[in-house]
Amino acid sequence: MVIPNYNYAKTLPLCLESLRRQTLPPFEIIVSDDASTDGSADVAERFGCRVLRATANQGVSAARNAGAAAARGDILFFLDSDEALSPRSLENAVRLLAEDPGLGCVHGVIAPEPLVDDGPVEWYRTLHAHHWRLKGVGPTPTAFFAAAAVPRHVFEEVGPFHPALRDSEDVEYSERLSARYRILLTAQVEAAHDEEHRLGAMLREQFRRAQYLLPFAAAHRRRPGALRANSMAGVVAALFTVASLPAVAVPHLAVLPLLGLVAFACADLPLLRFVRRRRGAGFLPLFVGLHLLVNLQIALGAATGWLRSKVDRDFGAPPGLRPQGDGTPPARRTARLASCEHTEGGAG
Repeated sequence: MVIPNYNYAKTLPLCLESLRRQTLPPFEIIVSDDASTDGSADVAERFGCRVLRATANQGVSAARNAGAAAARGDILFFLDSDEALSPRSLENAVRLLAEDPGLGCVHGVIAPEPLVDDGPVEWYRTLHAHHWRLKGVGPTPTAFFAAAAVPRHVFEEVGPFHPALRDSEDVEYSERLSARYRILLTAQVEAAHDEEHRLGAMLREQFRRAQYLLPFAAAHRRRPGALRANSMAGVVAALFTVASLPAVAVPHLAVLPLLGLVAFACADLPLLRFVRRRRGAGFLPLFVGLHLLVNLQIALGAATGWLRSKVDRDFGAPPGLRPQGDGTPPARRTARLASCEHTEGGAG
């Protein structure tokens, strides 16, 4: 069990407690601390974990690599320190990998309840993340390593996470992994996640990630099974709803914003039915309002990213993945994709 950690003293105890409840006890628990300043490394030591302490913050990729290098087990299970596994998750992941040698990774879904209940924004993010991940169970081209198991021999063959990537590292690694092995998203592995609960922070994150939406969509157009957190129809309907607001002042056009809102809701009716079942009809108006704001941020971010890419051809490519020679950046396709998959208010 490899747990990268940076300043998650709030959730790390819940993460580690969930490992004590596993039906298959982990062979070892390694907390790879990325120079935390909140005492979370000390928390891990009190739980009896093996703690690797970095002297400087290097990012989640480097933390995972350090933990994997120190691990002794035949299967590397990566678990983020703001997630807590359901009791049978580890056992199920090990079994699925043993049953199918062609699998290079088994990764899980987000639980429908937040790890820490910090209010309606967190519930929105959690319910949305659970729903779209659950829709995508089965073979996928991309793995989410917040809760994922990889056989050691596969990790050694594919290589470590790219240390220059602090975001979208899942996508870059999955490109290499899926070229050799299959990836399985399964509901038999489930983790409760502590999502962002502040509205402003959530919208800023959506805007930042959505700037990479168009290159991601172009890169994955030919990849069957690519996961989608939000529909294009929903984004278009959200834009129409806001753009038509001035029509309220014109009597025979005043219905247009309402029609736009209805179209927006109809863009993903299964999601709204799921939310009603989980939280009741009273939560639906707030959920739809938050979902509308998120889709507007996606549209604004995508447009901003498109403009930035026209000005800066290296936009989004981290050091080490810049263009070389003929100007074609190695792995640019994945390095710059802070992933449409994550543009759900998702996973950290």
